[in-house]
Amino acid sequence: MRRPERTSHEEARVAETLKKGSRVTGAARDKLAADLKKKYDAGASIRALAEETGRSYGFVHRMLSESGVQLRGRGGATRGKKTQQSS
Repeated sequence: MRRPERTSHEEARVAETLKKGSRVTGAARDKLAADLKKKYDAGASIRALAEETGRSYGFVHRMLSESGVQLRGRGGATRGKKTQQSS
């Protein structure tokens, strides 16, 4: 997935807003939640969003859940019970 290019001004603003461990409240939290929702709905993974924002997986997961996003399944191989096929 190709990410849109950010200007250094935008990157600085986002980095300042999202200092690791700082609380995100009010309008900044609403903006972040909307941004994460938009990117997740466009196909970005929670891990990719966490890395991009400098936040933890759990934080991004919680923000998406609070935003009412329908989270995708984990994907990949599953270890469920194999169904027997009749010949």
